[in-house]
Amino acid sequence: MDVGATPPTWKWGFFLLLAARLANPYFPAPMRAELKTAIDAARRAGELTLEYFGGKYQVEYKERRDPVTSADLAANACLKEQLLGAFPDSGWFSEETADSPQRLSAKRLWIVDPIDGTREFVEGIPEYAVSVALVEEGEPVVGVIYNPPADQLFAAVKGGGTFLNGKRVFCSEVSSLGQATLIVSRSETKRGEIEPLRPHLKEVKPVGSVAYKLAAVAAGLGGDFNVSVQPKSEWDVCAGDLLVREAGGQMLNLEGQVRQYNQPDPLISGGLVAGNPHLVRVMLALLGSLR
Repeated sequence: MDVGATPPTWKWGFFLLLAARLANPYFPAPMRAELKTAIDAARRAGELTLEYFGGKYQVEYKERRDPVTSADLAANACLKEQLLGAFPDSGWFSEETADSPQRLSAKRLWIVDPIDGTREFVEGIPEYAVSVALVEEGEPVVGVIYNPPADQLFAAVKGGGTFLNGKRVFCSEVSSLGQATLIVSRSETKRGEIEPLRPHLKEVKPVGSVAYKLAAVAAGLGGDFNVSVQPKSEWDVCAGDLLVREAGGQMLNLEGQVRQYNQPDPLISGGLVAGNPHLVRVMLALLGSLR
């Protein structure tokens, strides 16, 4: 299935299948409530962004010329109201909210990106996503990523598998780089940062939004794995990290380490690789040889 393709109508089927999966006594009852809240919040925020997408909105620029729009801020307010309204004792960490050291002492923390892929949003490319993750003791335990234009909702709970619109999904099983399609950042591709990898791969496919790329990898949509060479922030990858893990894959930095979240410095430097474990190991070895 191509990235952006919308699976069949799901709605109630999604909740029924996921509820059945979560009926396993392994999961504490509160986790079901948190997952449902995250799904509802992501969908509401996503539907709100569609009111702006392709229309009129304000655009400002941050220090690194990263755009932020009135749609980002509206979605951020929606997520905060829904998530903290349901779980007021949780911490909050969002790209569009000023950081606070109080989050570091939070036992449970929502890490969100209201619109991951704002550049794509501004350019009218339907490859942006709402990203919502719940972290406990540095580890993501709930992850939801929603692409509003495609109506694709990816969801996972630690130990419960990854679902796309109600259907259980898994990472690609492709094990050879020569047979693999790599989905990568549009900007990293434009800057030529992916060119050293191209001769080793079947195909290189630029896709918008870091979160959406990770979700696509978790579902085997349009690509087999993802490499990021530029630094990313925790809100970019936290939900997607869990989706990939629960789909049978892994996301590692270039040193082969798993990320522990809610760090004082949320920037993840040095690059990331996500996909099935064999592809990740082979790619890490290749990247090491190219340094």
